[in-house]
Amino acid sequence: MNVDHLGIAVPDLARATALWAPALGVGTPPVEEVASQKVRVAFLEVGGVHLELLEPTSPDSAVGRFLESRGPGLHHLAFAVPSVNDALAAAERRGQRLIDRTARVGARGRRVGFVHPSGFEGVLVEYVEGP
Repeated sequence: MNVDHLGIAVPDLARATALWAPALGVGTPPVEEVASQKVRVAFLEVGGVHLELLEPTSPDSAVGRFLESRGPGLHHLAFAVPSVNDALAAAERRGQRLIDRTARVGARGRRVGFVHPSGFEGVLVEYVEGP
């Protein structure tokens, strides 16, 4: 298992990209809308890991609620796994509360699944199948 990306919730994707991209020495990334999760995202690569900047497209989205309650900052930690469904099943067997019982399509067209923050000491964990 490897770290795939760190998700960072931001209120303004353009402003956040203008801050992060030059600091990391990378170009302006493409923006993708993930309608099912009510977010727009941009991925910046640094050292083989990506930072996923997440801007809500609706205040009632998970990221919108996160920003309302906690403000901008680290939203989730994502791990690359061979099978999201297997990783979720293993988490459930360990007694961890799931957000997703099976994989769904996320950003970059990849299969993803989330474990509730209560399962990892307050950290939202995402499992992502490789490209």
